[in-house]
Amino acid sequence: MNPKDIVKTFYQSDLAKDDHIMSFFHKNCELNWNSSKGFTKRDYQGIEHMITSVQKSYLSFKFRVSHLLQDNNTITARYTIYATTIERPEKEDAIAHFISIWEVKNNKLYRGFEISQLADASSESLNSYAEIKV
Repeated sequence: MNPKDIVKTFYQSDLAKDDHIMSFFHKNCELNWNSSKGFTKRDYQGIEHMITSVQKSYLSFKFRVSHLLQDNNTITARYTIYATTIERPEKEDAIAHFISIWEVKNNKLYRGFEISQLADASSESLNSYAEIKV
């Protein structure tokens, strides 16, 4: 698979249900994440711990990608995360908007840079994240 297909396949996953999601990550990966709560840096084990927490708290945790751009082995994705909580299984909510940049090495997600903000539930905001041909 080419780097764009690897990242696209990852973002088609449901983090709450995929028991093999860590197979997408390089063992020496790192994720640099700037959120509304500040900066977080995670290695392979930190990412694995974060995903385990998601799987304990959510029935579904899905990405809806609006943009997916490639420059050699670097892929940029713009997306919104939608989730269904255990407490409210009948309701899927937009959680946050992200832009992520991934370097792919040896067909794995190797170095990531993310910026996120809490989702604005207005229809104008959510429509701006509507899928564009990726």
